[in-house]
Amino acid sequence: MKEKFLMAGPVALHIADSGIGEKCVVLLHGYLESMYVWDDFVPLLTPKVRVITVDIPGHGISQILGEVHTMEMIADVLRDMLDALGIEKCTMVGHSMGGYISLAFCARHAERLEGLVLLSSSPNPDTDLKKENRRREIALVKAGKKDALARVAPEAGFAKQNRRRLKSYIDDLVEQVHITEDEGIIALLGGMIERVDQNQMLRECGVRQLFIMGRHDGYISVEAAEEFIARNPQAQVAWLENSGHMGFIEEPEACAEALLGFIEAK
Repeated sequence: MKEKFLMAGPVALHIADSGIGEKCVVLLHGYLESMYVWDDFVPLLTPKVRVITVDIPGHGISQILGEVHTMEMIADVLRDMLDALGIEKCTMVGHSMGGYISLAFCARHAERLEGLVLLSSSPNPDTDLKKENRRREIALVKAGKKDALARVAPEAGFAKQNRRRLKSYIDDLVEQVHITEDEGIIALLGGMIERVDQNQMLRECGVRQLFIMGRHDGYISVEAAEEFIARNPQAQVAWLENSGHMGFIEEPEACAEALLGFIEAK
């Protein structure tokens, strides 16, 4: 993977590109992560497909664009990224918050997609409770108490039975929270609060879809996942039986197998 900055429209974007492969996959990380979260997963996909990872604006070292980063705004940045790289179509894989961005991308730029993969993510908008929790997180960060997020969020992403085995990954994610700029966290939380319901869009867009979900996800329960899966019969579904919210780390081989099977079936 070759790291570089490129201009995606007016935005300085930090990306990595394997450069080789007939088909292209763009991996979008989740909240409080960066593109480095994919480092051990990418080799399971290359050289079969070209893989691009990106620091979502507001996280990593990509540019912060303003006080609120809507999912739609970031989707347009990603379109500009594809244009800059000369990529006509890709399969977009969004983990958690990255899934919200991939949904916005599909809503606005479906013609650029060969496939859409939601990885531990949901087409549902935030509930009122979730919005209130995000506002509390914004208040914490503004009050200089970001360490409270670092103490809870990274470990909670993993199934309880995997936390000891994967402690080094959890420690890396804790460090990522500490180095993520406060303004970027606030901007992306604000954007997630504004998300819209994307279920009808998914049913009508005509883009191939795959949902990859963890059986032990503490953020998206099996019941909640089954509810939106039932609303989207057009989507393929793969369950990671021993994973929480971080299936590409907890069960990387099974996750990669599901993803490659989806891509190669086209």
